[in-house]
Amino acid sequence: MSFEFFISIRYLLAKRRQTFVSLITLISIAGVAVGVTALIVVLAVMNGFHEDLRSRILGVTSHVNVTSYAGSIPNYQEVMGEIEKERGVVGSTPFIYAPVMMSSGGRSAGAVLRGIDPLTASKVIRLQENMTRGNLADLVRPSHEAQGRYYPGIILGAELANNLGALRVGEYLTIISPLGRLTPMGQAPRSGLFEVVGIIQSGMYEYDNTLAYIDLPVAQQFLGIGDSVTGIEVRVDDIYKAGEIAGSLKKRLGSSFYVSDWIKMNSNFFSALKLEKAVMFVILTLIILVAAFNIVSSLTMLVMEKGRDIAILKAMGATTASIRKIFVLEGFLIGVCGTGLGILGGYILCDLLKRYRIIELPPDIYHISTLPVKMEALDLAAIALAAICISLAATLYPSLKAARLDPVEALRYE
Repeated sequence: MSFEFFISIRYLLAKRRQTFVSLITLISIAGVAVGVTALIVVLAVMNGFHEDLRSRILGVTSHVNVTSYAGSIPNYQEVMGEIEKERGVVGSTPFIYAPVMMSSGGRSAGAVLRGIDPLTASKVIRLQENMTRGNLADLVRPSHEAQGRYYPGIILGAELANNLGALRVGEYLTIISPLGRLTPMGQAPRSGLFEVVGIIQSGMYEYDNTLAYIDLPVAQQFLGIGDSVTGIEVRVDDIYKAGEIAGSLKKRLGSSFYVSDWIKMNSNFFSALKLEKAVMFVILTLIILVAAFNIVSSLTMLVMEKGRDIAILKAMGATTASIRKIFVLEGFLIGVCGTGLGILGGYILCDLLKRYRIIELPPDIYHISTLPVKMEALDLAAIALAAICISLAATLYPSLKAARLDPVEALRYE
């Protein structure tokens, strides 16, 4: 152990003649600890929201989307075969996307009609996990007879079903498509009667308020598009490599296809969360900066109190660099102690929030009942590094002041 480190520990632990200096030192350690704890908890909550949002988005959308600049893909079976040859692709499923108007019991609402193949869709997107009523396989089963006819099934988003007043399985609604057929009187909109066979709730209002699912052949017949689809959804084995795989698929399929990954499709959500996380990190770092001012005050007063000791050390041969190092190390120890206590406090608080669900959220607003918490090692490392660097920066003035102390002046009246 170097004598600088030994003296800095003695100064930190020894009883002071001026109790006020010790109090400021404790306040400095507590300030750093509180700032680190607040940063850990806030970033853990934001990570939890980020993961929950990602999980909900990937519950109703795929990892990669393939569409055609021509508007439709007639030979989609061949395209799916090419897609599944790509390394990292787990599965693919065709879909049809069309805006429609729905009405039921005097209520009406605009919606997005999605034709899906329930057999392959269940391997690509997690629709079944989000269903609160009914089953995804009910789309291809014969529905109940109504007015002497069989009507195809439809699965509605929870908010859309609420707006239409069709919250129960077995209710009927009318769908009107603007993509009409030509008649002697001009273009007439297509309409059809469908039976509600399921309700899906993803937790994302934008999806639950607009999406409705029907069987793929039914959608093709209803929209009159023949044996073609709007696009193909793709599932990959690693969601973080979705962008890389999307680029490879673009090269494989050619310039007539547009390929996008889930991050690109939902860039607004994730960009907003990333910006908010960065802003919160900067704002809460101000708490540590306040503690840094306490470190400056504590070390400055310590230099004034230990003026005779510093003079004696210099008279005994201690260099200016050694004196400066003593107080830098003391500030470093204050930062390390505060950071260690803060990390411990943040871990305990996050564990309590995660285990006992202390803070409850209104499910009608957030669609989750408790505060999501997820700690990441990278965040802990960044917080600890920031706290220690700020603590070291706070030692610059006091250490320079101590190094410049003239031993002759300090010992003149001793």
